[in-house]
Parts: sequence; C-alpha cells; structure tokens
Amino acid sequence: MRAEWICPDWPAPKHVRALSTTRTGGVSTGVYASLNLAEHVGDAPASVSENRVHLQAGLAGARPGWLKQVHGTRVARLDGHAVPAPADASVTSEPKQACVIMTADCLPVLFCDAKGTRVAAAHAGWRGLAAGVLEATLVGMQETPSEVMAWLGPAIGPKSYEVGEEVRRTFVERDAAAASAFNPGKVTGKWWCDLYALARQRLEAAGITRIYGGGYCTYTERERFFSYRRDGECGRMATLVWLE
Repeated sequence: MRAEWICPDWPAPKHVRALSTTRTGGVSTGVYASLNLAEHVGDAPASVSENRVHLQAGLAGARPGWLKQVHGTRVARLDGHAVPAPADASVTSEPKQACVIMTADCLPVLFCDAKGTRVAAAHAGWRGLAAGVLEATLVGMQETPSEVMAWLGPAIGPKSYEVGEEVRRTFVERDAAAASAFNPGKVTGKWWCDLYALARQRLEAAGITRIYGGGYCTYTERERFFSYRRDGECGRMATLVWLE
C-alpha cells in the first residue's frame, strides 16, 4: 500500500484488507490532480484509466467492484462477474473481490464481521444516511450486528459542513438525539452538520457498537483530499475493503 494512502485503524481480522486513497499519486491534472479515480466527473478518460492501474497495483490482486452511486440505499451483492446496477453500498464474501466507494466529502463506511467472512462498503452523504443506507448495508451483510465492526473514512468535518434547516429536520424528526450532531451555523437557519456523529448514532441504533475512524476533514485538508463542497469540479477518492 502506498505511504500516502490511509490504512483503517480498526481491529479487523488480518485477512481483511482495507484502504482509503488520497488525492495524490496519480497522473490527472488541473482540478483533478492527481489521483482522480472517477470516470463521471469530466477528467480525461486516459488519465482515469491510468490512475486505476496505479490503484490496482496496491490491491494485491483484489478486483474493485465499481458502483454507479446515486445517493440511495440499494446494496449490491458482488460476485466478481456482473457489473452492479446503480447502488450506494456493496457486500461480498468472495475473496479478492473489493467493495469500493468513491467520495469527495460524503462519508465512506466500511464493514466487516468479527470472523472476517464478509465485508461491505457504503456511501453515506446526508441523503443516504437519512434514508438508511447504513442499516440497509447491515441487512445485506446478513450478520448479527454485535458481530460487525465499522470504520468511518475521510469525509467533510463538522466545522466545515453547513446545511439548511431541512437537513437537520430530516434527522431530528426521526430521532431527537440527532440534534446533538448539529450546531448553529454562520447565519440563522443554517447548521454545522457532523456526518461522523450521525453515522455513529445510526450504527449504534442498528446494534453495531464497534465503530472506528472519523476525525478527518476533506474540506480543510486541501493538499490531501478532494472536496466537492470546497472546489465544485474535482476528482474522487476511493475507499475499499476486501478479503484476501
């Protein structure tokens, strides 16, 4: 694994492998510099292809299961052959099949069971969190929640993500405790939103108590991460998990 990539700090079994890329180490230029892994953001296709070759070199033979993410809750079951339909999470028990999520502010969440027989990844922006993508991923894993652990990858931080009242209301109307994940913003009617806190609340309510990661900020760490909120046009990082 490249030194600039992030290795999850979770006590997963040794044969569970995972990483999160940063924006550095690729060939893309301009607003996509340099390790953009997304084909849909306007980058030169040849650059994206070469960047994916660089990624593949660090995966020890694992195959990324790229998804067409749509901010929904569908969970794709990866078998290493079929190309999944639009989905925002994936799960697999097949060795060398990597579940992968692309982000540039949204929260990537990785899952594995305590025995290391199944892994999953979910794309959790505020819409996905509110709609239940994390809960849907857990259902897709078909594991007892107490036997599952989760890792929260790089996302926009709680002091950088300002949202409107409708976002806060969406969460608080479902669970009053979600109010603790929002702090008053710069102007009336705006709120600073803590995606990490919201994800932890949803995971704990679903029965997952072993939750790790968090603490990054894709918005403020300009040299390290892409950020759609900061830059608009930009590349995407990838967060992956697989079984050896």
